[in-house]
Amino acid sequence: MKRIYICVFLSFVCLFSCNEKQDPDDFHAENWNKRRKDITSKDVLEHGKTYLSIYSQIYSMSQHKTHNLTAMASMRNTSDSDTIYIVSAKYYDSHGKLIRTYFDKPIYLAPLETTEAIIDEVDVTGGTGSNFIFEWRKPKEAPEPLFEGVMNSTLGQQGLSFTTVGKRIK
Repeated sequence: MKRIYICVFLSFVCLFSCNEKQDPDDFHAENWNKRRKDITSKDVLEHGKTYLSIYSQIYSMSQHKTHNLTAMASMRNTSDSDTIYIVSAKYYDSHGKLIRTYFDKPIYLAPLETTEAIIDEVDVTGGTGSNFIFEWRKPKEAPEPLFEGVMNSTLGQQGLSFTTVGKRIK
């Protein structure tokens, strides 16, 4: 009888200790699909492109050891009155190779609204020099969107976090 209890207990431990790996391409897909907007018939919109550095890994102690980070690319509408449109969000690795396209059909961000793309701590495909390119459109008088990277990690009692800010390249 004691063996049965042990087997049941071990079965529960195995069952509840399994972590299902989330596909990074699925993050916010339902949110972005609901936000899709056809902007071909919109009034004249100003076009821009922004580069954002993201660190999914950083060097630790030497060039031979890296530390993984969770990274968030935050896309913010800084206008309190105008809707803006993010046309695409593309994630590249340290060598400039496209890793994934989060979306490539325009989504809208209402005034002061924010959405984000998350790179899980275990996803190190970007390496130490990964980055995003965002294309966007906005009404002529509206302020530009703000793109920020927030990277963090906690290990034991140690915590690490820092930010980056996007740079307009077009």
